Amino acid sequence: MAKTHILGYPRIGAHRELKRAQEAYWKGDIDQQALLAVGAQIRSQNWQAQQAAGLALTTVGDFAWYDQVLNHSLMFGVIPERFQNGAADNRLDQYFRLARGRAPSGEPVAASAMTKWFDTNYHYLVPEFSEDQPFTLDAEWLLAEIKDAQSLGHNVKPVIIGPLTYLWLGRGVDNALDLLPALLACYEQLLVQLADAAAQWVQVDEPILGLDLPAQWRDAFALVYKTLAKASGSKLLLATYFSTLRENLPLVFDLPVDGIHIDAVRGGEDLQPAFEALRGDQILSVGVINGRNVWKTDLAQWQQALKKEAEVLGDRLWISASCSLLHSPVDLETETGLSEEHKSKLAYSRQKLDELQKLQSALEPGVEPLAAFPQTDSRSEADIRQQLESTWRPQKFSERVEAQRERWQLPLLPTTTIGSFPQTDVLRQVRKQFRNSEISQQDYHDHLRAEITEAIRRQEILGLDVLVHGEAERNDMVEYFGEQLDGFIHTGNGWVQSYGSRCVKPPIIAGDISRPNAMTVQWSEYAQSLSKRPVKGMLTGPVTILNWSFPREDIPRAVSCLQIAKALRDEVRDLEAAGIGIIQIDEPALREGLPLRQADHKAYFDWAVGCFRYTCSEVNTQTQIHTHMCYSNFNAIMDAIVALDADVITIESARSDLRLLDVFAGENGGYPNEIGPGIYDIHSPNVPEREELKERLQQLLEVIPKEKLWVNPDCGLKTRNWAEVGSALLNMVEATRTVRSALV
Repeated sequence: MAKTHILGYPRIGAHRELKRAQEAYWKGDIDQQALLAVGAQIRSQNWQAQQAAGLALTTVGDFAWYDQVLNHSLMFGVIPERFQNGAADNRLDQYFRLARGRAPSGEPVAASAMTKWFDTNYHYLVPEFSEDQPFTLDAEWLLAEIKDAQSLGHNVKPVIIGPLTYLWLGRGVDNALDLLPALLACYEQLLVQLADAAAQWVQVDEPILGLDLPAQWRDAFALVYKTLAKASGSKLLLATYFSTLRENLPLVFDLPVDGIHIDAVRGGEDLQPAFEALRGDQILSVGVINGRNVWKTDLAQWQQALKKEAEVLGDRLWISASCSLLHSPVDLETETGLSEEHKSKLAYSRQKLDELQKLQSALEPGVEPLAAFPQTDSRSEADIRQQLESTWRPQKFSERVEAQRERWQLPLLPTTTIGSFPQTDVLRQVRKQFRNSEISQQDYHDHLRAEITEAIRRQEILGLDVLVHGEAERNDMVEYFGEQLDGFIHTGNGWVQSYGSRCVKPPIIAGDISRPNAMTVQWSEYAQSLSKRPVKGMLTGPVTILNWSFPREDIPRAVSCLQIAKALRDEVRDLEAAGIGIIQIDEPALREGLPLRQADHKAYFDWAVGCFRYTCSEVNTQTQIHTHMCYSNFNAIMDAIVALDADVITIESARSDLRLLDVFAGENGGYPNEIGPGIYDIHSPNVPEREELKERLQQLLEVIPKEKLWVNPDCGLKTRNWAEVGSALLNMVEATRTVRSALV
């Protein structure tokens, strides 16, 4: 009989209990014991959910106070030197210092770099290696969780990130493989400790096997897993996900491991070759439940696809979610506002456990076929690419920029922000009152106008050159637009973790998308009426709305993306007609939607770039189009970023010590239009000093012409408070004025 398990479970709690406890601890409202108690309760509930659903193994080690990669950095002693000075009083505070630059104890310090976890909207803390990096093992947290789970009667399966993936994720050395021997010794010790803790199985995640790996990295797997298999007293389950294995499949199935997990949702082409390559002493775990979406699974399809192999393999066939359920909301039962019709089509993490149980039963001999899902839509990506041909402004940037400079008369190094300002407790309370019908729409809109008025006033006092209205009306940069567009389902508790305590609530694309009314015009128009300085119109781009929503599974993503682009094009035209001449169309998720395999890139960019260009294809020459992108590996997508042809691009770069600029600068390449690299990190509560910002600007001017350089923070400011924002922006403006005066 097939067995069931999962690769990981959400750690935020069914009602975001972890977020609230984290933030309360950072503020000093609760002590560390109270925080630890919340974490213990969430872990216990997660383990119980798996056991109640009949899973053969309970996954342990998937919990993190901030990030699972950071867990491993501390476990292996990868702590950069700057964190040694003014260290925190305890291990957990030191952990938070690495994550966010500040904790209840210890001196403030520059936080660790953060970037996207493969092609997801989850952010991980990047390991920082040195050439002579020492590794030491301290797995106390993992061993303690195993002991706790076992004491509650669970058959545990610890999960760890594999050594090669961990090294791949880091930075700071020219060749991370040089560090492998020292790190591998720690992994050997870890596996011995896990076996001593009575872990029968250990899940080792190596998602880089779904990438186009250099030969030396591929070659390293044989040595690594020969070493680990020899050291381990537990059985090893090698887990891959997010992509097809393709040329790496023979390599994977030749490794001396006891089981292999494949992502059959993203890599369905691997399924039959995997069955054929499976050795007689191995188990195969097949990820059939989509761990990254909220729609119910077509269990009839998988019953048919796996029935024969289930009979042959018996308990050597394991069924699972495609990847960790970290990327899915926790429990559909917490949704009280959704209609029964909508709920009947959805499955959150808790319900995905039930789906595994149902599929397990359906694979038993003699069970009747399950009811089939409806046929999928016939629309294709090819149709979309054809519609997007030649959809761009007729003028070249060299023509547009002269007209825009003539219109706006901005100084050198114009200062601006990315869009959002602090979402205060009062603002959140007013929004909640409006949603609960406790105040009228008029009262709500009056409050929003007061917030916008205050945001404009503060920006003018600070001396910013290009203003924003602050986005007081928006709960989230994607959810807000989903609420204005037809074709979306909106949840009350569909939260997933983005990073640390930051959670997002993606809307669900459930049908064809259209714009019944203008979405942002009244707020931008009102803000512009308050100032003679230009105020940017703020939109989220079509690719980001798509990638930060839960998409339909019955049509290609490109179809939904073009529908969103058409709606945004109408919004752009209305903003321009209302006198808004600078419009920012944010695409922080452009890189995120990129398939992990190089061979699949062109098809994606053909429609993704085309949809962005479509949104602003009809604006006037003098209208300046901005875009913004978040933490990402831009090297792989620079051609696509250039193809967007936005007049100004702003990027997050402060946490990487401006290293991202290498790809955006230079005479023979880089970004040809204007650019605003973020000069301070908004995800840390630390306020940057003026001298520090002045030095960063001078660094930027060494690689970016002064006529093309904008000055701005890394990202939006909604998660910060006004005291931090005011001080940081004042220092940014004053540093800019100092540097600017030396250029005139």
